[in-house]
Order: sequence, then C-alpha cells, then structure tokens
Amino acid sequence: MLAALSGFCRSTGTARLAAVTTVSGLVAAGVLSGAGTAVADERAQTQGGAAATLNGLKTYGEAVIHENGADQRVSAGLFEMSVDGGGTLQTYCVDLYNPTQRDARYQETPWSGTSLGANKDAGRIRWILQNSYPQVNDLAALARRAGASGLTEQDAAAGTQVAIWRYSDGAKVDAADPQAEKLADYLEKSARGVAEPQASLRLDPPAVSGRPGDLLGPVTVHTNAAAVTVSPPADAATSGVRIIDRTGKVITSAKDGSRLFLDVPEDAADGSAQLSVQASTTVPVGRAFASESRSQTQILAGSSESTVSATATAGWAAEGAVPAVSARENCAKGGVDITAVNKGDAPFTFTLMGAEHTIPAGMSRTVTVPLQEDQAYDFTITGPHGFSHRFTGVLDCKTQGALTTETAQLRSEPSPATVGGSTVPDTDLAATGGSAITPLIAGVAIGLVVIGGAVLIVLRRRENPTGE
Repeated sequence: MLAALSGFCRSTGTARLAAVTTVSGLVAAGVLSGAGTAVADERAQTQGGAAATLNGLKTYGEAVIHENGADQRVSAGLFEMSVDGGGTLQTYCVDLYNPTQRDARYQETPWSGTSLGANKDAGRIRWILQNSYPQVNDLAALARRAGASGLTEQDAAAGTQVAIWRYSDGAKVDAADPQAEKLADYLEKSARGVAEPQASLRLDPPAVSGRPGDLLGPVTVHTNAAAVTVSPPADAATSGVRIIDRTGKVITSAKDGSRLFLDVPEDAADGSAQLSVQASTTVPVGRAFASESRSQTQILAGSSESTVSATATAGWAAEGAVPAVSARENCAKGGVDITAVNKGDAPFTFTLMGAEHTIPAGMSRTVTVPLQEDQAYDFTITGPHGFSHRFTGVLDCKTQGALTTETAQLRSEPSPATVGGSTVPDTDLAATGGSAITPLIAGVAIGLVVIGGAVLIVLRRRENPTGE
C-alpha cells in the first residue's frame, strides 16, 4: 500500500499532517536507482480493492473518554465514504486519538498494514461489526440482546463504536446514552475472535518479469466477486501482448483463483505492461481502510455494491537483468518491505537510501525500510530497459495519543473547535483526541536523524529460486 466514523474534532490536523509530511519526507523521499535510466512512473502501487473518499460522520451519538482523571465527551458513530467508480461504504474508526482529514482518500488495506495487524483483539472487532449495527438493522432485536429498553440508529452506532474503541485503542470509554452503553457492554463481553476477511480484489504477485516469448506470471486473482473483468495492456494492439491462461486461451474475465499470464511476443522490444482487473462487489465487513494522508484508520461496517480494482505490472527483456519490484507496509517490522525479483541472466543492482543491493539472476530479496510512525515515504526504484516504479504512503501502524485540552463537538460537516477558550477555524473533518504536538516533535526528531545521517536499512535475504 504504497497506499478503515467517529471521534473528536479539532483544528490542528492539517498543520499536523503538513509538519509530518515535510519533515519526515526528508527521510523517506528518494530514488532507488539501478542500471540504466528511466522516467519514474508516477502511479503509486496499491494492493488493490476499493478506493474511496471520506464524506463525513453520518450516524452518531456521544461517548465519554476517561483518561488521567479527566472526562471528555466526543462524538461516536458511523462514517460514510464514496467509492471510486461507484458505491458507498460505512466505516467505524479504529484509531481513536488521531485526526480525520477533510475529503481524505482511503485504500482498502490488509490488517498487516495497520494497527490491527499487531492487535490480538482485531478478530473481536470484526465479530462486533458482524453482530451489530448496521449489519444488524433490526434495532428492536439488537436492543433485546443487549438488555436495552430500545435503540435508535444513533444509539446503535455510538454503542458499536464505543465497543470497538475498547478493543482497537484499549480506551476507557463509555457511551453517553444509557441504552447505547448497554449495547457497548454487551458487544464487548460477547465478542469472539473472527479471522480477517479476504480482500475484495487483489492480484498476487503485483509484479512479474521474464523474457520475450515466455509466459510472464502466473498472476493469481483473489476476490470475493463472482467474476472480474480483465483488461489487456493499453498498447496491446500494437505490442501484441496478450492476457491468457496456461492453455493459451485469451482471458477477458476471471474469478477467484484464476491464474493469468502475459504472453509477450518473442520479437517484442524490451519493455513493460500493466494488467488491470475490475469488478463490482460488496466489500467484506472487517476490511481495513488506510488513508493516503495521515487520517485515522477505518474498518468497514457495511458496503453497497461497489467498484473494486487491482493492477499488476510486468517487465521483459531479451538479455541482462529483468527486475520485478513490489512493496507492502509491514507493521510487525515497523517499515516498508520492498521485494525485488530478478528473472534475468545478469545481476540487478539498485541503491536504497545510500546502501547498494544486488539481486543475482534468478533470485529475490526483500529490503525492509524502517520508518517512524506517521512517517511519509516516497520511493522510486528504477532499472534497465526503462523499468521504473514508485511507492508512496504514510506508515500508520499504531494507535497512540492522549486527551488534550482541545474540546469540540464532531459533526458531519466541519465546525469551529474551541481551544483554550478561543475559537479557531476547523480544518479537519474530524479528529479523535491526540495531541498535535506529538507528531511534530517526532518529525523534528526524524529531521535530526537525517542530519546525522543515521539511516538504518534492514536486509532480509531470501536466496531462493523464483520459478513458479
């Protein structure tokens, strides 16, 4: 991912983001260069699925956070997102103390790329989502299970969010409404571990390489959709590149488990292509959504029929190194894993933040780039035959923060936030506690690391053949 509503409004989120992006960008921005020259591909790689824009907090009540002897009232409930290409998502927050940016862009993300990956209670959160509002929209029945005298949609949303916060952030939080509080207690006590849901759509691996005349792949489709549309490379008519199955049949549609290959003509000039797939489906409840900026992580509570997509890149050359590069955020290691595979007959060498790495012919290697929490990154790796790929994002692996003196009421549209008795314009859609000074201090610290030149690269060697 080189790319999951509720909370607590404040006016400092945009400034916070700018500070983190500007300072930490000094650490993360850079070019990973290999043999040859190439123009960087400006399209950032994602792991596929739904991409969406945050609309706002739509159905919510109130909650009270208890911390350090202080009580603070915040809004708690369901956010709504608009999906690129069509569709609507409903989400809850799993990142209580971080802000939500206005019109933030989100991408469907594996749990491993968010704080959920290291949260032993992530499965309990999914159980809550499956057994509460809006998945359970019979509010009378839900109230009976919770021992409540009745529930409104606002109560149900607030109670569900409170129960989630107790597991996602370990927060001491109660619903302000007594009936919503009964629901929160019922959900918390009843929750059981449930496995992470599969992606709505992804391709594995996201990058392949090989020789002209060979079948490049396979690229396996993983989806919950009944069928996906397969689009050939944009220049397929002139390049002759086809998307086929192992029998040689041209593929225009596929399903979960389908194995796709790129058939590159033997006389094709050295080059690259992109395989794209798209489908319409409901995104599985419990999928995480991470922002392209530093907006609080969300988890899916409901989905209309929505457009989902995924891409894979392919490169080929008649001789020399033939790299395929992919990346993913790895919260367990606190960084970004960049995996390079070399299907050529010569070594592929690239430089990553001052350190040179060589992948022998027929081998693969994963380089883990350690990053600070909240740190923006922007890597472009280039190689021979015009190869170039860019990876961008913000590492968001932890829930962190504390209550501050900032107070506000969260609404579906921006409203002024009162800070220390004065009113300032609100630049966030929403925020959920968390001091804005914490990431600024972290950003300054990162800057000092840059000045000192202390950059650590962790290399995990996987000297394994990369055949099918």
